[in-house]
Amino acid sequence: MTVADTPTRAGVEKDIRAFMAKYTPEIARFGRAARSRVKKLVPGGVEFVYDNYIGLVFGYGPTERPSEAVLSLVLLPRWVTICFLKGALLPDPRKLLRGSGNSVRNIRLDAASDLDRPDIKRFIRLSIAGASPPFPGTRRFDTVIKSVSAKQRPRR
Repeated sequence: MTVADTPTRAGVEKDIRAFMAKYTPEIARFGRAARSRVKKLVPGGVEFVYDNYIGLVFGYGPTERPSEAVLSLVLLPRWVTICFLKGALLPDPRKLLRGSGNSVRNIRLDAASDLDRPDIKRFIRLSIAGASPPFPGTRRFDTVIKSVSAKQRPRR
Protein backbone atom coordinates (compact mmCIF):
# COMPACT_ATOMS: atom_id res chain seq x y z
CA MET A 1 0.00 0.00 0.00
CA THR A 2 1.35 3.39 -0.94
CA VAL A 3 0.72 6.65 0.87
CA ALA A 4 -1.81 7.52 -1.84
CA ASP A 5 -3.70 4.29 -0.97
CA THR A 6 -3.83 5.11 2.74
CA PRO A 7 -7.37 6.13 3.69
CA THR A 8 -7.88 9.46 5.39
CA ARG A 9 -9.46 9.67 8.85
CA ALA A 10 -12.60 11.11 7.21
CA GLY A 11 -12.62 8.24 4.73
CA VAL A 12 -12.28 5.65 7.49
CA GLU A 13 -15.15 7.23 9.45
CA LYS A 14 -17.26 7.28 6.27
CA ASP A 15 -16.62 3.56 5.84
CA ILE A 16 -17.56 2.92 9.48
CA ARG A 17 -20.83 4.82 9.00
CA ALA A 18 -21.55 2.61 5.99
CA PHE A 19 -20.80 -0.54 8.03
CA MET A 20 -23.16 0.62 10.80
CA ALA A 21 -25.89 1.53 8.30
CA LYS A 22 -26.34 -2.20 7.68
CA TYR A 23 -27.88 -2.50 11.17
CA THR A 24 -31.24 -1.37 12.46
CA PRO A 25 -31.25 2.30 13.49
CA GLU A 26 -31.45 1.22 17.15
CA ILE A 27 -28.39 -1.05 17.01
CA ALA A 28 -26.45 1.50 14.92
CA ARG A 29 -27.21 4.23 17.49
CA PHE A 30 -26.30 1.85 20.34
CA GLY A 31 -23.04 0.94 18.56
CA ARG A 32 -22.05 4.56 17.94
CA ALA A 33 -22.71 5.49 21.58
CA ALA A 34 -20.87 2.43 22.91
CA ARG A 35 -17.88 3.05 20.62
CA SER A 36 -17.70 6.66 21.79
CA ARG A 37 -17.74 5.57 25.45
CA VAL A 38 -15.08 2.89 24.95
CA LYS A 39 -12.79 5.36 23.18
CA LYS A 40 -13.06 7.67 26.20
CA LEU A 41 -11.99 4.83 28.50
CA VAL A 42 -9.08 3.55 26.42
CA PRO A 43 -5.85 5.62 26.59
CA GLY A 44 -5.16 5.90 22.88
CA GLY A 45 -3.49 3.30 20.76
CA VAL A 46 -5.05 1.62 17.76
CA GLU A 47 -8.68 0.89 17.02
CA PHE A 48 -9.01 -2.06 14.62
CA VAL A 49 -12.19 -2.41 12.56
CA TYR A 50 -13.38 -5.72 11.16
CA ASP A 51 -16.65 -5.89 9.22
CA ASN A 52 -16.65 -9.66 9.27
CA TYR A 53 -19.08 -12.49 8.61
CA ILE A 54 -20.80 -12.43 11.98
CA GLY A 55 -20.71 -8.72 12.93
CA LEU A 56 -18.87 -5.43 13.14
CA VAL A 57 -15.91 -5.53 15.52
CA PHE A 58 -13.92 -2.64 16.99
CA GLY A 59 -10.75 -3.95 18.65
CA TYR A 60 -8.48 -1.85 20.89
CA GLY A 61 -4.77 -2.38 21.40
CA PRO A 62 -1.64 -0.41 22.26
CA THR A 63 0.05 -0.87 18.87
CA GLU A 64 -0.71 -1.65 15.25
CA ARG A 65 -0.42 -5.38 15.98
CA PRO A 66 -3.92 -6.89 16.34
CA SER A 67 -2.47 -9.71 18.46
CA GLU A 68 -1.79 -7.13 21.20
CA ALA A 69 -5.43 -5.99 21.40
CA VAL A 70 -7.00 -6.41 24.83
CA LEU A 71 -10.67 -5.68 24.26
CA SER A 72 -13.26 -5.33 21.57
CA LEU A 73 -16.75 -4.05 21.00
CA VAL A 74 -18.92 -6.27 18.81
CA LEU A 75 -22.11 -5.19 17.05
CA LEU A 76 -24.40 -8.06 16.25
CA PRO A 77 -27.88 -7.88 14.69
CA ARG A 78 -29.70 -7.80 18.04
CA TRP A 79 -27.18 -6.66 20.63
CA VAL A 80 -23.77 -5.18 21.40
CA THR A 81 -21.13 -7.04 23.37
CA ILE A 82 -17.87 -6.00 24.98
CA CYS A 83 -15.20 -8.69 24.84
CA PHE A 84 -12.14 -8.93 27.04
CA LEU A 85 -9.56 -10.82 25.01
CA LYS A 86 -7.71 -12.03 28.12
CA GLY A 87 -10.89 -12.11 30.21
CA ALA A 88 -10.22 -15.59 31.61
CA LEU A 89 -7.39 -13.98 33.61
CA LEU A 90 -9.55 -11.20 35.07
CA PRO A 91 -10.84 -11.47 38.62
CA ASP A 92 -14.62 -11.86 38.40
CA PRO A 93 -16.02 -12.61 41.88
CA ARG A 94 -19.57 -11.63 40.81
CA LYS A 95 -19.42 -13.95 37.74
CA LEU A 96 -20.38 -11.22 35.28
CA LEU A 97 -18.14 -12.39 32.46
CA ARG A 98 -19.59 -14.89 30.01
CA GLY A 99 -17.64 -17.53 28.14
CA SER A 100 -15.80 -20.73 28.83
CA GLY A 101 -12.85 -20.65 26.44
CA ASN A 102 -9.21 -20.39 27.42
CA SER A 103 -9.00 -16.62 27.08
CA VAL A 104 -11.94 -14.48 25.86
CA ARG A 105 -14.81 -13.41 28.11
CA ASN A 106 -17.65 -11.04 27.29
CA ILE A 107 -20.58 -9.07 28.63
CA ARG A 108 -23.69 -8.45 26.58
CA LEU A 109 -24.64 -4.81 26.97
CA ASP A 110 -28.24 -3.67 27.36
CA ALA A 111 -27.35 -0.03 26.67
CA ALA A 112 -24.24 2.03 25.99
CA SER A 113 -24.58 3.38 29.53
CA ASP A 114 -23.67 -0.11 30.81
CA LEU A 115 -20.09 0.89 29.99
CA ASP A 116 -20.37 3.37 32.88
CA ARG A 117 -21.02 0.58 35.39
CA PRO A 118 -18.15 0.25 37.90
CA ASP A 119 -17.69 -3.48 37.27
CA ILE A 120 -17.38 -3.04 33.51
CA LYS A 121 -15.05 -0.04 33.90
CA ARG A 122 -12.92 -2.16 36.24
CA PHE A 123 -12.65 -4.94 33.63
CA ILE A 124 -11.64 -2.35 31.02
CA ARG A 125 -9.03 -0.79 33.35
CA LEU A 126 -7.58 -4.19 34.27
CA SER A 127 -7.43 -5.23 30.60
CA ILE A 128 -5.61 -2.03 29.69
CA ALA A 129 -3.25 -2.34 32.67
CA GLY A 130 -2.36 -5.89 31.59
CA ALA A 131 -1.53 -4.90 28.01
CA SER A 132 1.94 -5.69 26.81
CA PRO A 133 3.32 -3.39 25.56
CA PRO A 134 1.47 -0.71 27.49
CA PHE A 135 -0.97 1.70 25.88
CA PRO A 136 0.63 5.02 24.86
CA GLY A 137 -1.70 7.15 26.98
CA THR A 138 -2.02 9.86 24.35
CA ARG A 139 -5.82 9.62 23.87
CA ARG A 140 -5.07 9.77 20.15
CA PHE A 141 -6.32 6.79 18.16
CA ASP A 142 -5.25 5.46 14.84
CA THR A 143 -8.31 3.73 13.39
CA VAL A 144 -7.49 1.01 10.90
CA ILE A 145 -9.96 -0.99 8.84
CA LYS A 146 -8.37 -4.42 8.93
CA SER A 147 -10.86 -6.43 6.92
CA VAL A 148 -14.25 -6.41 5.27
CA SER A 149 -15.74 -9.83 4.63
CA ALA A 150 -17.41 -10.31 1.25
CA LYS A 151 -19.86 -12.76 2.79
CA GLN A 152 -21.83 -11.50 5.79
CA ARG A 153 -24.79 -12.67 7.81
CA PRO A 154 -27.85 -10.41 7.65
CA ARG A 155 -27.42 -7.43 9.97
CA ARG A 156 -31.11 -6.63 10.47
